[in-house]
Amino acid sequence: MKHLPLCAAICCLLQTNGYTQSTWQMQPAPIQTRWAKEVDPENVLPEYPRPQMVRSNWQNLNGLWQYAITPKEAGKPTQFEGSILVPFPIESALSGVKRAVLPTQRLWYRRTFAKPAIKDGERVLLHFGAVDWQTTISVNGMEAGNHTGGYQHFLLDITDLLKEGQNELLLSVYDPTDQGPNPHGKQVLAPKGIRYTATTGIWQTVWLETVPAIHISSLDIVPEVDGGYLSLTVHTSQEADDYNIIAEASADGVQVGSINGSANQPLRISLPKARLWSPEDPFLYDLSVKLVKNNTTTDQVGSYFGMRKIGIQKDSKGQERIFLNGKYTYNLGVLDQGFWPEGIYTAPTDEALRFDIAAIKGMGFNTIRKHIKIEPDRWYYHADKLGILVWQDMVTCASLQPEAKAAFETENAANVEQLRNHPSIVCWVIFNEGWYTYDQLRITNWLQATDTTRLVNGHTGENYGKDGPKNIAEKWANSDLTDIHDYPGPGIAPALPGKARVLGEWGGVGVPVKGHQWNAAAGWGYVKITPAEMSGKYASMVKKLKTYETEGQSGSIYTEPFDVEIEENGLITYDREVIKVPLTTLRKIHAPFTPQAYSKRLLPSLALKDADTASIPDPNRKQFLAILELDADVKKTKNYRALAENVSDYLSKGGTSFSPAKISSMAKKVFEGTDDATLLTLALKWMEKAVDMERNSFTMSTYANLLYKLNKKEDALTWMEKAVTLAPESEQPDYQEVMDKMQKGENTW
Repeated sequence: MKHLPLCAAICCLLQTNGYTQSTWQMQPAPIQTRWAKEVDPENVLPEYPRPQMVRSNWQNLNGLWQYAITPKEAGKPTQFEGSILVPFPIESALSGVKRAVLPTQRLWYRRTFAKPAIKDGERVLLHFGAVDWQTTISVNGMEAGNHTGGYQHFLLDITDLLKEGQNELLLSVYDPTDQGPNPHGKQVLAPKGIRYTATTGIWQTVWLETVPAIHISSLDIVPEVDGGYLSLTVHTSQEADDYNIIAEASADGVQVGSINGSANQPLRISLPKARLWSPEDPFLYDLSVKLVKNNTTTDQVGSYFGMRKIGIQKDSKGQERIFLNGKYTYNLGVLDQGFWPEGIYTAPTDEALRFDIAAIKGMGFNTIRKHIKIEPDRWYYHADKLGILVWQDMVTCASLQPEAKAAFETENAANVEQLRNHPSIVCWVIFNEGWYTYDQLRITNWLQATDTTRLVNGHTGENYGKDGPKNIAEKWANSDLTDIHDYPGPGIAPALPGKARVLGEWGGVGVPVKGHQWNAAAGWGYVKITPAEMSGKYASMVKKLKTYETEGQSGSIYTEPFDVEIEENGLITYDREVIKVPLTTLRKIHAPFTPQAYSKRLLPSLALKDADTASIPDPNRKQFLAILELDADVKKTKNYRALAENVSDYLSKGGTSFSPAKISSMAKKVFEGTDDATLLTLALKWMEKAVDMERNSFTMSTYANLLYKLNKKEDALTWMEKAVTLAPESEQPDYQEVMDKMQKGENTW
């Protein structure tokens, strides 16, 4: 692979615009990872960005560009505001800008680059890893093309727009974040709770590639383990009837299979005794693909593949389970969201990207659920190399408007096409917790037909959806899995014929670590304990999980491997510095599920510190733990008085272990479970503290409901209106419905 120096081009750009490298510096961030200091404006993410289709003739365009933010309809800016470090989002510290872009605004990028040396007939392709969301690209003042989608690769042939010497590249980007029809995942303009800082504009590598006029455009790589062969289709940029394909598979430098055949047609490379890919043995074959005409190679790419199969089979007791390569394999996983304190959506370095997967596997997990984000190709490359099973979420539909549905389905198809060659991806996840679900059967059927080599999870956490089918047999229609969420849990999914049972999310145990927090005052977890208590708490939860596994559960996804902004549910802090349960302890806890998942060769690069367990900041911890037990069973025991009195007593003593979210959750249970004015008044007093600590739609609506049930309607409506205003767009209808009931004098419980 050829990494061309950027220094000359960058210097030219900066001299032209009157900037020097010193104009860039990382902006302040509450915390940062160890890799942030390694970011060099002259050598940003220099690794080849497409490991499954490698060519030598390429040029990296990452580095310092110019930027401007204008009103959405203003047109091309007459001047630019400063320099931005591409590909870090403009909202990130590493961009050097750290500014939000509003739905009423447009983001512009500009840089110059030297025309690549090209031979007769060669073409220059301009590649973008990902730009969020709508992008128009111009070269030398002429429009080159446009693209819509925040997570997908795209490329443009810019050959005919180039001139000798320096060429101007100009981008116009519009991104409404959470105020439009665009799939945007956890990005919001006002971060809080489980939603985080937005990403606008370029957030993956930009690069140039020089190719022949007729060239290899993509590969379809399908392992056929039962048939003993690899199915390979080599697509070309144009019809190539007078060309042929020569493909060779090799293992450790030794050729093990080859084929000579037609382009754009399925070819078979025989591998009758293939070494199978698994977390225990993530073996990858090398693949060389040549496009040949008249015995002359005109184009060539390097690739790789893994031979593996995934499916649902019955075990010896007749229970449907997840089988990998014909062997029952429990999917012990974590919910990985892919955020970085200094880069938001973009890891500071490739080693940082690799670290996350290595750390997860080093803890003894064998599975990652990549949560409503599509990562750069190199993340999946590291997953393939290190050996981790990936459940890949689709990025959530933004609303139930026709435009949003169309964007969701278009991007789903692009996601599958973009990622389908990675052996690590074993499951597609379509919908999450009832977040704008629709046509679940149709879309599940479509994905099943589109990719027959993976499991399809039609709806993870369906039990959290409010509008799902009443009949349990219809809840996961045509899905390969039944999937529930249970916080803190664990719980067990229901058994349905032909489907494996999984726990799509559980855990969420908040463990704040002083000095490693994004915002200590606002930090939260579904439950909140100290590092000293975490090992015992986690071990007891996993022991219960093992019981469910023996009863038929095939997988579970713990929330989560790393803290994310104020969400402190991670096993490791957001800065990737401190682990809250020692690595050796975690591997011992996980050993009954994944005895061979971890590899010693991963550990040298982890460099994690154990959390300090010496101090207990809350002297009333025993009472806190007793309250947790009361709360867990209160809907069954109906002992709301004991819960209300104990929480009130605990808070009056200055107890600090409950997050505002947890206080609100307990208060909501009292609100829903009893009409006793005394107990409701106690809960109202908790909520006064919770609202002071964190004002969000959940805390304020709980406070409003308690006021309303205590016949304080005017005050209730004031707080409920605030809750509606601050709610994410996807949740506003639910909060508005409650407010409408209050205005009509109807019960909200």
